Amino acid sequence: MTLTDTADAAQSPDPTTGLRAVRALRELAERLEVLQVERARQLGWSWQEIAAELGVSRQAVHKKHGRRRA
Repeated sequence: MTLTDTADAAQSPDPTTGLRAVRALRELAERLEVLQVERARQLGWSWQEIAAELGVSRQAVHKKHGRRRA
């Protein structure tokens, strides 16, 4: 299933189909966030800069991603 198919399925009138698609999109968004936060940190971005782009507080992004950095 492609991303477009999944996005379309999220609008399905069948709740089973729609909710499964919502879950798949949420999981994809989470994986993308982890990858992009890691990349931003590798490039020297501050937690504040990352937080601003994600629309969350610096504390929230640091709490969620701060321990991932080895």
